[in-house]
Amino acid sequence: MTATLLVTGASGQLGRSVINHLLDTLEVPAARIIATTRTPANLADLSARGVTVREADFDDQASLADAFAGADRALIISTNELAIQGKRREQQLAAVAAARQAGIAHLLYTSMPNTEPGSPVLFAPDHYDTEQAIKASGIPYTIFRNGWYDENLFMAMPQILASGQWYTSAADGAISYGARDDLAAAIAAGLASDNTESKTYTLTGPKAYTSAEVAALVTEVTGKPIQVIQLSDEALTEGMKSAGLPEPIARLLVSFDAATRVGGLGMVTDSVEKLSGRKSVPLKQFLEANKAALAG
Repeated sequence: MTATLLVTGASGQLGRSVINHLLDTLEVPAARIIATTRTPANLADLSARGVTVREADFDDQASLADAFAGADRALIISTNELAIQGKRREQQLAAVAAARQAGIAHLLYTSMPNTEPGSPVLFAPDHYDTEQAIKASGIPYTIFRNGWYDENLFMAMPQILASGQWYTSAADGAISYGARDDLAAAIAAGLASDNTESKTYTLTGPKAYTSAEVAALVTEVTGKPIQVIQLSDEALTEGMKSAGLPEPIARLLVSFDAATRVGGLGMVTDSVEKLSGRKSVPLKQFLEANKAALAG
């Protein structure tokens, strides 16, 4: 296959990992890869390896059309614009329109599990509307519904370990955590394939864990006990606000727990291993390898 492959958000953690897998794992020639970003200077090392680096601003339709020109298969990595409600949706719909304008032959997108209306996750509609726009574009597509990254634990775990208390409203709901690099390997394989069918994959880790089970694993790895304290969504939101979080961010974080509680993040699939051809890293192994990051 000699298709030209494009990755948006290439200076982000997922984008970087996807491109590394294209180059190093799948041995795609650098000349066939286009990496787009708002900050091209951050990708000087990729440019030095022969990757085409282009500036792409999701708030500038013209820049997107120019950035996508000449690509055959394009991966749109969902943007991280969460501060302004609806902004991410607007950006991603612009990217889909630009892909259609550029004549992209196959469009790939990183979404999230269970985006359908009714999801408790507050930004699920951004992903659902983007998926619908992709399907309406007429471009053959691959949608990757990415589960929760193991790395997401780094955000709160240092504070949890410091206090010894984990406040949650997830109850007995479970999350199928997966290592970001494992998901990136699967996404890179999908991008580099010659598949032309329209398909949707849910990418997860190999097992789902409740908050209590994660706490037990972290305690096993660090030696520090954690007490899991279940609260209502309202009490958890108020607690986060009291700790200094802006209300919109607090409500967003609590919506993850609400989704977990009703089973929205606990599905387990083998799509990562099937696409990447490699075994996924178990959560305990990941925690052991990243013990220092858990403590902050």
